[in-house]
Amino acid sequence: MKASYLLLLVGCAGAAGLMFVGAMPSLAQVVSKHDSNAPVNFTADRIEVQDRADRVVVSGNVEVTQAGMTLNAARMTVAYRNEPGGGASGVEIDRIDASGNVVVTKADQTARGNVAIYDLNSKLITMLGNVALTQGSNRLTGGRLVMDLNTGRSTVDGRASGGGAGVTGSAGGRVTGTFSVPQRKN
Repeated sequence: MKASYLLLLVGCAGAAGLMFVGAMPSLAQVVSKHDSNAPVNFTADRIEVQDRADRVVVSGNVEVTQAGMTLNAARMTVAYRNEPGGGASGVEIDRIDASGNVVVTKADQTARGNVAIYDLNSKLITMLGNVALTQGSNRLTGGRLVMDLNTGRSTVDGRASGGGAGVTGSAGGRVTGTFSVPQRKN
């Protein structure tokens, strides 16, 4: 695979995978304001290009940064297809999967989960398993977070669909949260 393919893949991975939460305004709205044209930097212990399978696997202490956002995970898989006229290198990214203690941060905002999936075609970002969203002292936990970038709607629920290894929901399958309240004068 050409180096330009790799840069395009990592660039899309950074732009797509680097999502996040406001306090707690719509996560999808925050993502839509992210500068996906900013330079992408990544580090990992290993990168494997599986050209015949149309995917790239980045593993071992993966860190992707772009425009003040950081994605950390144990592993990230980028699925793509070759499209004539589909970008600088004719590569179109279809899906990005991050797994293994996925943490996305920007400023004082953090999203954590066991797995994160970004379907670029449907513009859906899903985090599964022990999802925790924090901003300052505000905290929201659940089993699954779905961000629809088309509508700007985000949903947290207590279940973690998929049932894969290491994907579990929150205690009792419920969403829990703690929000700080501004102190008002009497």
